[in-house]
Amino acid sequence: MDEFLRREIIMDHYQNPRHKKECTDNTYQKANTNNASCIDNLDIYMKTNDNIIEDICFNGEACAISTSSCSIMISNLIGKTIEEAKEYIENFENMVNENKYNEEILKEALAYNEIYKQNNRKNCALLPYVGMKKLISELEKKETKI
Repeated sequence: MDEFLRREIIMDHYQNPRHKKECTDNTYQKANTNNASCIDNLDIYMKTNDNIIEDICFNGEACAISTSSCSIMISNLIGKTIEEAKEYIENFENMVNENKYNEEILKEALAYNEIYKQNNRKNCALLPYVGMKKLISELEKKETKI
């Protein structure tokens, strides 16, 4: 992906974030994720039904990288199974950490394929994924108790 397209995708999702809204519906799980060294502080909400992610939304204040990363992540995860979401998250983390990953499932998230060149920005790109991993972990803990 060339640098112009990468920048265009990131700025579009920052200026027009998808799924950013107040979520007051108590059928959603909520996880907060923040970066202690900057302003990034996101609440991520997820609604599942029969192991399928029905909806995800987020709210909060964050930099362009965190906001756009969250917007892209959510767009790619709605409608996926929990296992598919875990695979997507693993591939994104592998890409950001310069490990082997599957380009086909990441779609627009490939805009971050060179974020490793700015080590301090890796945390920004990964922040929403930390929140999703919390949500998935909590969901799996609930399911094992049933």
